[in-house]
Amino acid sequence: MGSFLSAFRAIFWAFLGVRKSKDRERDFANLNIVHIVIAGLVGAALFVGLLMTIVHWVISNPHS
Repeated sequence: MGSFLSAFRAIFWAFLGVRKSKDRERDFANLNIVHIVIAGLVGAALFVGLLMTIVHWVISNPHS
């Protein structure tokens, strides 16, 4: 379970683009590729869902 949470943390920092190369290399050496792929897909889905929610809220806001 710890590896899966570490994968989510690595993907979060990768989405922000503020990952040190030392940390990235450590992640590649220690994390399971399946966990990284799943965390990336979940992270991307959450990001798209958040964007869709914000757009829906802005479009349906009657005070525009």
